[in-house]
Amino acid sequence: MKPLTEKEVIQKLAALCARSEHCAHEMREKMRRWEVEESTQERVIDYLQEHQYIDEERFCRAFVKDKLTYNRWGRRKVEQALYAKRISAEVQRRVLDEVLGEDYVAQLRPLLEAKGKSVKAENDYERRTKLIRFALSRGFTMDIILDVLDSLS
Repeated sequence: MKPLTEKEVIQKLAALCARSEHCAHEMREKMRRWEVEESTQERVIDYLQEHQYIDEERFCRAFVKDKLTYNRWGRRKVEQALYAKRISAEVQRRVLDEVLGEDYVAQLRPLLEAKGKSVKAENDYERRTKLIRFALSRGFTMDIILDVLDSLS
């Protein structure tokens, strides 16, 4: 396979970004797989940012909305995923602080109600512990988990 020119790389990545939100890290990973030179990668990223094909904050907002709505993740799990995508801590904090606690509660309540029906436990303490562990694995914080569990009791 012959190496892609800078123009071809820009066209491919711009078309990809036009279809859905992506971050700079994802674009760098694609170019790395295509074996694009480092200097070219930086020029392409600069071009994509300058022409607003990629915008870290816009990506972060879309990502957070998707993970809360469809995957029903809590704040901690979303933070970890954004960290893996190399979104700056400042952008993460700004976007995640816009999400209200009630939004997390609204996602967690039906999860715990459904999980509560299938949990097998010998007593209430064991049942509650299993539900807490489940909610923690989904990335919810302890204060929200306890609020929801108390309201379900």
